[in-house]
Amino acid sequence: MVGIVIGVGIYESPARVAANVPGPTALLLVWALGGLLAFIGALCYAELATAYPRSGGDYVYLTRAFGSWVGFLYGWAELLVIRTGSIAAMAFVFSDYVARLAPLGPRSPLLYAAIIVGLLSLVNVLGVREGKWTQNALTVSKVLGLSAVAVVGVVSPFEGHPGPPVTHAASGSIALAMIFILWTYGGWNENAYVAAEVKEPERNIPRSLFLGTGLVALIYVGINGVFLYGLGFGALRSSPAVAADLMVTTFGRAAEKLMVILVAVSALGAVNGQIFTGARIGYALGRDHSAVSRLGAWNQRFGTPAWALVVQGLVTLALIVTFGSRDGFETLVKYTAAVFWFFFLLTGLSLLILRRKDAERPRPYLVVGYPFTPLVFCASSAYMLYGSLSYAPLESLWGGAIVLSGLPLYWLSSRGAIRMGPRSES
Repeated sequence: MVGIVIGVGIYESPARVAANVPGPTALLLVWALGGLLAFIGALCYAELATAYPRSGGDYVYLTRAFGSWVGFLYGWAELLVIRTGSIAAMAFVFSDYVARLAPLGPRSPLLYAAIIVGLLSLVNVLGVREGKWTQNALTVSKVLGLSAVAVVGVVSPFEGHPGPPVTHAASGSIALAMIFILWTYGGWNENAYVAAEVKEPERNIPRSLFLGTGLVALIYVGINGVFLYGLGFGALRSSPAVAADLMVTTFGRAAEKLMVILVAVSALGAVNGQIFTGARIGYALGRDHSAVSRLGAWNQRFGTPAWALVVQGLVTLALIVTFGSRDGFETLVKYTAAVFWFFFLLTGLSLLILRRKDAERPRPYLVVGYPFTPLVFCASSAYMLYGSLSYAPLESLWGGAIVLSGLPLYWLSSRGAIRMGPRSES
């Protein structure tokens, strides 16, 4: 979970957040608030994941709470918009940085993005152990890298660029800062997608969600404190690459290559983690719906949802090719954001609904502060949905239209085609 959450956001967002808060104290407080909201979400997911320990995460909860058609649309959205778009966006970040070290011509970003998606999809097809060790290695690398940046910030003699005068942020800009922060925290719920494969889920799922969320929050607040200490608030606001500025100040221009490698490794870990967990959603969808039953085939030789991984990889490659000639990363973030937060809001509501609908179901973990806690989670998701729609109305419309295109497929296959037997109830 830490490997998925800590991607490139911590390098891209701090300057944008600082530009929208009035001062250093407010900067650290809003990052801490983002961690608190993520932790509240983790409390909600801990109850859902332990009550329904089946691969698929949100897909399972939405199906149980709202019906199979909502679950189908969520799985469809993950396959064509949310998951594949996020994988492609992170692949573009990886390729943009790697192309600086080893350019392959004007199409370098597209080529590197396609190669890494294909390669990591193959690694995850070959087995859970291979995917797990790849993810663990990338996670250790990125955490060590961030630790190195933190040490540099603490020991750096740099006292900060003068930068532009520090002025108070415009009215309402705290809201924009939270959009960047919560985007950077995104991914903390990923462990719920592999709940069926976790040993002792009633103990290990809550533990992994709580410890993972807490660790990420500490890292994010700490690294922003380091940026403030090493650069100063004014320079942090105006910096296009805060970590690179910090490293260059201490070690000179040679440190730029080190930062390129660090950001590339961070993006690589996010890509690999999302490939691993995303395929479990496609697998759950295929198990329940005959129209996409091929996705539900489990490869006994490798012990993985091979077809779900292959189809997910092909859709991601199609998005890479489609957006490769434009600003791929930003366009894909706009394309996925509103759809993602809409279904996140529904997942929060599903906790409230399932408490009543499945009142007799064993719940190894009960969310603390119910119903206030899930209501706060729903409110934050609704706020992010509003912000996404305001930020990218056209891209949100395209994403929503593609999701709704799954309705005819669902209706055509609904006459006896949906296999929602005991397997889905477990």
